[in-house]
Amino acid sequence: MVNFLKFNIAKVSGKVACQLAKYGPGSGGTYPGHVFTKIAGQESIPELASGLKLGAVLITGTNGKTTTTTLLIKLMSKDIQIKSSHENNILNSIVTALLNQKGDMGIFEYGIRDLAHGIPDTVQRLINPVGVVYTTISQEHTQVAGVKNPFESYYKAKKLLSEGMERGAIVTNCDDPRTAFIGLNKESDVEVNYYGIETDVIEDIGGNSIECPKCGKLLDYSHFYLNHRGIYTCECGFKRPEPNVKLTDIEFGSSSWDLTIQGDLFNYTASKNIKFNLKLNVPPFGFHNIYNTLASITAYATFTPKVENIETTVKDVFNNLDMSFIPPGRFEVVDIGGKFVGLGQGDNGDALKINAMFMKQFIDAPFEFIYTTPDENEDEIFEDHYEVIKSMNPDHIIVVPGRKSIKKAEEYYNIIKKDYPDAEFYPLSYDEMKIRIEKLNELARNSDYKYVIMTGCGEEQAMWEEIKKKMINR
Repeated sequence: MVNFLKFNIAKVSGKVACQLAKYGPGSGGTYPGHVFTKIAGQESIPELASGLKLGAVLITGTNGKTTTTTLLIKLMSKDIQIKSSHENNILNSIVTALLNQKGDMGIFEYGIRDLAHGIPDTVQRLINPVGVVYTTISQEHTQVAGVKNPFESYYKAKKLLSEGMERGAIVTNCDDPRTAFIGLNKESDVEVNYYGIETDVIEDIGGNSIECPKCGKLLDYSHFYLNHRGIYTCECGFKRPEPNVKLTDIEFGSSSWDLTIQGDLFNYTASKNIKFNLKLNVPPFGFHNIYNTLASITAYATFTPKVENIETTVKDVFNNLDMSFIPPGRFEVVDIGGKFVGLGQGDNGDALKINAMFMKQFIDAPFEFIYTTPDENEDEIFEDHYEVIKSMNPDHIIVVPGRKSIKKAEEYYNIIKKDYPDAEFYPLSYDEMKIRIEKLNELARNSDYKYVIMTGCGEEQAMWEEIKKKMINR
């Protein structure tokens, strides 16, 4: 039972805190939300969330959450006023947005790494979303506060964000067996719209078969799009659902890509089926953003109350995109006097493979790989990274610590050296980041190779942006 005196005091106090708080990215911080819940208690959040006439949509997954949320906000804001939060992946950031913004619908990114910190079932119950959007689920980002979280628990936490839903719609990636299985299990409770790729133009440089989420046996793939995402079946009967929104063709150019997308789905807000056909011209933003594009368009077409605007709005947003919508540290290919250097963040296997696939479009001669390593307790990331490196088979490898441990980086180097005897190691200190950045820039610039790919772990966004600035400005 909500104590409305406490609720109103908390609401006023939260709004005051919004004015006083030093705003952070996305939602403007979490402090106002903390103030509200401290006074009124978590059980007052449903009353606050009920002010959204069209309900809330939560976006989750292992990778792509922030970019998908950013694109969905761009799309939905064309039709209605919304409340939104991204990058701050905790409940209080959602509460802050509910307090501080005006709108009829909420678009909220929600990251989950474990049950204890992510409280996904609690968030679902308190916010009571009309939609949950899944990007992809893979075995990265499962370490929390230095403790390795079993993948089964991680996957369960993701499922719980939508498991209690009794209204609304789920938007999920059908090319990912794990997110597809979540959708299939909820089809009797809510609407489910699937998105995926349906063209042979995109093919992985080395796919990764995973266990069937239904029976545990290894899935059989007829085509890999990206890591474990592709066309799959299992002898137990589980198979890839047909996508409601699908990429049917893509043409790659050096300065832009042309995407053909078809849609046939159920719009939850208007309670009717709709179809659309799109031809979009977008920046060459990387293979992972094809999935983020499909996720955001599917979510928008599922929840917008203005279905008549879908094709016009999507074309308006995507045909006018520039690379600024992607978080800093993104992978880019820089031309420095006829030498092509691809560099950017690749802090997990998925990200590094995407970078490699992007770079392979440019390479037509021997090339060098400058690899920045993971840290202690990140052997799984290294294993995924090394599979990608070997699939590219560079002509020369340079290894540099990407995080703090030089000792661990040298261990990784010694593994690489067994396959690549002429590999080199530079024990650059994390504490002397300016020196590390300068040396990485120098190694790429002075390389004997026309093509250089430099990626892996690092001081995430800041390190890669600084290297790019130095490379471009010089």
